[in-house]
Amino acid sequence: MDAGIEAERILGELRAQADPVRADSEKRYLKSDLAHIGVPVPALRKIALAAVRVRPARDELLGLVDALWTATDDGRPVHEARMAAIEVLAKRVELLEPGDLAVVEHLIRDSESWAQVDHLAEKVVGRLIVRYSELAAVLDAWVRDPYMWIRRTSLLALLPGVRSGTPDLDRLTRYGDVLIDEKEFFIRKALGWVLRELSKTDPAWVVAWVERHIADVSGVTFREAVRRLPAPDADRLLTAYRTR
Repeated sequence: MDAGIEAERILGELRAQADPVRADSEKRYLKSDLAHIGVPVPALRKIALAAVRVRPARDELLGLVDALWTATDDGRPVHEARMAAIEVLAKRVELLEPGDLAVVEHLIRDSESWAQVDHLAEKVVGRLIVRYSELAAVLDAWVRDPYMWIRRTSLLALLPGVRSGTPDLDRLTRYGDVLIDEKEFFIRKALGWVLRELSKTDPAWVVAWVERHIADVSGVTFREAVRRLPAPDADRLLTAYRTR
């Protein structure tokens, strides 16, 4: 695979489906400074994944990701090209080695919205950590990182373990304690999101966590955390939250 040629092929197919109205709408919604083409996610995913339908070599995969990520239109990175880079990386994450976490960190630090960060956090970082458990120590630094999207990643990277039935409750406990006073909406939402997913398999743990933090938990974290709890527990916690 020639990464540059393949990236140009993907961009050409994306541009063939350009929708200027959708592009303008997405750009406003995401408050984005990137160039937008306006391609629906299912079509984007189909175009991108065709490039890695046949398993590439690791260096070919990373080369394609870099070529897509750095593609520009009038000097600006292209939103859909970056989303295509994320799609192919997530699809072939099994090719990555522990040292490649640094590549993913660079992409996250170069991201500007949840639309890019969340897929990288769960489908790439999270799955790398499931495979290479020693990498989880990186999250201990990320949870205190000045960059908000890195802090969000430290939480969302716990989701694969939660969903597979092997949650890292020690880290979730520690990260919750670190972030309970967080002011950023996207961090509060991510904490609640992880708690909500955990409540599907371990509602008692989530109930106990919310009870311990009832005096300090933010509204958005609380709402997400109790959303899937059994009604009696959710109602009791809601009463305690309203009267705190």
